[in-house]
Amino acid sequence: MVIAVSACLLGENCKYNGGNNYSEALAAFLQGHEAVPICPEVLGGLGVPREPAELVGGVVRHRDGSSVDAAFRAGAAAALEAVKAAGAQLVILQSRSPSCGVGTIYDGSFTGRLTEGNGVFASLLKENNIAVEDVANIHNKYTKSKAKDLKLFR
Repeated sequence: MVIAVSACLLGENCKYNGGNNYSEALAAFLQGHEAVPICPEVLGGLGVPREPAELVGGVVRHRDGSSVDAAFRAGAAAALEAVKAAGAQLVILQSRSPSCGVGTIYDGSFTGRLTEGNGVFASLLKENNIAVEDVANIHNKYTKSKAKDLKLFR
């Protein structure tokens, strides 16, 4: 199975702060699958590192109120095309991100508070009927030792 994955989860240093969110449990889950790394923010032309951004009233903004919405939406569109071109049947995304959050994102106050919602890329994937999964669901449902035996998406 071809699975697209937030690149930061695979160890790529593409997070806003220049780091990554490497996940051993996810790496074990991906064994036997073709993983396609995707970072919609980088695809949208945003650098690494970059200022943190959150969805504020449906628009992606920096803490000072400046909009980076166009870059986030362009990156989401480019990432969607990459997912389609790869033939990915599932996309596993980083939690809470204004791009990749699935079901829960930061609330736009830059205080760490969460709210229901999806990031720009996650929303676009759903609108295109592409299966998405928050990496936290894999972490919560399966221990690292069970990740290799995971049958959920095989």
